Amino acid sequence: MNRRWLSVCSGLLWLRSAVAGGPGYELGPDPAVDALLGEAQRLELRYEDTLVDVGRQVKVGYEELRLANPGVDPWLPGAGTELVLPTAYLLPSAPREGIVINIAEYRVYFFYEEDGRPRVATLPASIGRMDWETPLGRTRVVARARNPAWYPPESVREEHAAEGRSLPRVVPPGPENPLGGYAIRLGLPGYLIHGTNRPAGVGMRVTHGCVRLFPEDIEWLFPRAPVGTPVRIVNQPVKFGWQGDELFMEVHPALAEPAPPETVAAGEADAAVPLRPVDDSLTRVTEALIRVTGEREARIDWEAVDRVFAEKSGIPVRVGVRQPPAEPLEALAER
Repeated sequence: MNRRWLSVCSGLLWLRSAVAGGPGYELGPDPAVDALLGEAQRLELRYEDTLVDVGRQVKVGYEELRLANPGVDPWLPGAGTELVLPTAYLLPSAPREGIVINIAEYRVYFFYEEDGRPRVATLPASIGRMDWETPLGRTRVVARARNPAWYPPESVREEHAAEGRSLPRVVPPGPENPLGGYAIRLGLPGYLIHGTNRPAGVGMRVTHGCVRLFPEDIEWLFPRAPVGTPVRIVNQPVKFGWQGDELFMEVHPALAEPAPPETVAAGEADAAVPLRPVDDSLTRVTEALIRVTGEREARIDWEAVDRVFAEKSGIPVRVGVRQPPAEPLEALAER
């Protein structure tokens, strides 16, 4: 397949090439200064290409591609159209262990080791639609199934019936099963990470609350996420992270935010945090920036911060550099 691959013109994004031996990226030893993965790129399209086609090839979901390419027709972009591939990611603010799902970016992060080296794979995902939100919370993998049967909840069967469609109590494994070939059950009752028989929907807000992956991605993840693997589901539309002495910012459109933390006991596992309408304001930016610059002062380009927040393209952009600490007064006096 003939295509031209071009690096993003800004030159702000730093490439972390995946090493041989498996998907994903090798992690550096210091989480405080090693938060950026990959590099955004450009792809020249053929006439028959769609965002869905391209997304599966480059492991980017539909919504991610749409946001990075405003004004591009997702179904008929046209021959010669240069598509921005948002294949750069800031790691979410969460422990680097097990599975971390950031619903705001429709993306799963899986932390693992290979040949004794820490790595992370990042996979596009579908999440729950507005009336079936994917819950936030801390949980773990409690069961796994290959070629699972689907036991749809009564609420889902009632929804189908209201639309004039029948849904049996049990959907056996096979091409009609929406779970696909693999299912990972979470401690949050009724919620799974699973495959799909409709891969075109990956990267959209279309599920009944479960997290849906491309068939090849769930096949890769399934044997690497045994029972007991920790899982965190977070909602971080605004992310900051350091790469060396450069500070990057990544913004996605806000979905909904968790209710006040007192609704869930501190440290409690297998607890879903209720969602409420989000206050999509610069307050969120300030809070995230304070967290990441608490121990590393930065010289911030506030115009860039405002622009990245307004565009919400999902692409990390450099918005600051480390500010050297001021010399103590005693040292200055000795000069």
